[in-house]
Amino acid sequence: MPGFPFPLMIFAAGFGTRMRELTKDRPKPLIPVAGRPLIDHALEVGIQAGVQRTVVNTHYKAEQIEAHLAPLGVTISHEREQILDTGGGLKAALPLLGDGPVAILNSDGIWTGANPLTQLSAAWDPDRMEALLLLLPLARTRAHGPKGDFRLGADGRISRGEGGEDHVYIGAQILTTGRIAATPEAVFGLNRTWTEMIAAGTAFGLVHDGEWCDVGHPEGIAEAERLIQSARHG
Repeated sequence: MPGFPFPLMIFAAGFGTRMRELTKDRPKPLIPVAGRPLIDHALEVGIQAGVQRTVVNTHYKAEQIEAHLAPLGVTISHEREQILDTGGGLKAALPLLGDGPVAILNSDGIWTGANPLTQLSAAWDPDRMEALLLLLPLARTRAHGPKGDFRLGADGRISRGEGGEDHVYIGAQILTTGRIAATPEAVFGLNRTWTEMIAAGTAFGLVHDGEWCDVGHPEGIAEAERLIQSARHG
């Protein structure tokens, strides 16, 4: 299998508060879905895409995630003193990820259909893009809330803030890191960086060729397991 051209960052540091009691004794990425820890589904996406270097950030109950990942050849970006949010977490991990664009996966989603990372890689255009986000129309998402995140233009650019946001970001993207590295704060979200890229006309979206389920809350677990079962027998 040819090597995937980008390092992969998997976000796994969050407190998982939407999971309520399920995260009392374990971090959200280790909650089982279809018999496997949630993070293993994201790791499998990377393996199938041919990712050569994977970095996972940790904070809440970090020792459990680190013990789980120890045999897997995954590099840990430790956020021991404070949680850094998505942008800050990526910034802290940049020395481990190297220069150039980075592929990113959230650890609280299940994707079926085409591999999210290979889709993004095939569509990536470094001459036009600072960000390429994998999206689904809101009506096609599972266990997600009632609101979308972005509008998707005919030219592939994303926008938001004027109403009509009918596409949802489904936790997979390719992102250049120059703006991340230049952000002076240690703690910040990627929403801020996306806003800058949208204003510059360099933020694009790609509709996922498959399905996705949000597993950020307990109700998403059963829905995700139904999705996995359906994909296996479809």
